[in-house]
Amino acid sequence: MPDRSIPAFVNPHSGSGQAASDALRELGTFDVEECDPDSLDDQIDQAVASGADRVVVAGGDGTIAKAASALVGKPTALGIVPGGTLNHFARDHGIPTDHKEAAEAALDGEATTADVAYVNDRLFLNTSSVGAYVVFVRTRERLERYLGYRLATIVAALRLLGRVRPFTVVLEVEGKTRRYRSALVFVGVGERELQLPAMGSRSEDGRRGLHVLVVRGGTWARLVAAGLVAAVRGNAAIARGSLADTFVVDRCSIELRRPLGRVAVDGELVEMKSPLEYRIERDALRLVVPRASSDRE
Repeated sequence: MPDRSIPAFVNPHSGSGQAASDALRELGTFDVEECDPDSLDDQIDQAVASGADRVVVAGGDGTIAKAASALVGKPTALGIVPGGTLNHFARDHGIPTDHKEAAEAALDGEATTADVAYVNDRLFLNTSSVGAYVVFVRTRERLERYLGYRLATIVAALRLLGRVRPFTVVLEVEGKTRRYRSALVFVGVGERELQLPAMGSRSEDGRRGLHVLVVRGGTWARLVAAGLVAAVRGNAAIARGSLADTFVVDRCSIELRRPLGRVAVDGELVEMKSPLEYRIERDALRLVVPRASSDRE
C-alpha cells in the first residue's frame, strides 16, 4: 500500500466514467479528479512534478492515448481504469475491463514498459489507417445521425464505390525500399491478427514494431477481396497472396495525394500534413499491469 494518495484522473464523458470514479474512490487511496482530454497533460505534468511515481487515468482509448503522450519518456508509470467502449490498449496488456478489478490492479500492480507509435508528432497506441477506411468513417459519421449506425455503415460502404483514390507508400524492409500505389494502408502497434474473430487485436507472442498492411492497387474490388481473404484466412494467406503485403517494420512513410489529408488514429479522424511519417518507440511508456498470480500469492 503506498504511503500517500495516488493521483487519478477520470474523464466523466467516457462511456462509464462514473463507474470508474466510484471504483477508484471506494479504495480510498486515490486522489480522484475529473479531467478533460484537452487539459489532461497539464494535470499529469503537475502530478509528475509533485513526485508521483504513478498516475491513474480512467477513460476511453483517446483519453488513455493523451495520458500516454504526456508520460512518454518519464519515470512516472501510467495506471489504467478502462472507461470506453472498446478499450483495446487495456485488453492488449491484460488490464481488466471490470472497474473494480482495474482499480485494484492500478493500485497494487507492477510497472512494466510498453511500445508506442507516432504518425508525424501524434502518438497512438493501437492502430492507424489511411485511405479508403478514412473516407468510409467520415461518411458514416455524417449519415449516422439520420440513418442510425447499421444503415449508415451500409450506405457509407456503398458510397465508397468510385471514390477510391490511390496514394504512394514507401517502406524500408530489411534495408530495401519498397514503393506501392495503394488505396488502403493499415498500421498497428505490434503484430496484429487479421483473421476473424480476433481481427485487429494483438497477436499472442507477435513481433514488436509497426505492423503495416498495404493493399496493392487502388480499386474497390481489390479492397473487398483483400478484406475477405484476411478475415477468413488471416496473416499467412495475405503473405502468400498478391492482393496485399504485410510487414513488421520500424518506420514507414506515406505520401498523400494532397498536402493535407485525414488519417484515422486510434479511431479518431485527424488532419495531417503529407508525408505521413510513422515510427515505433520501443519501451517508451511505463505501464502498470496486474501482477502475476504467483506474485499476488
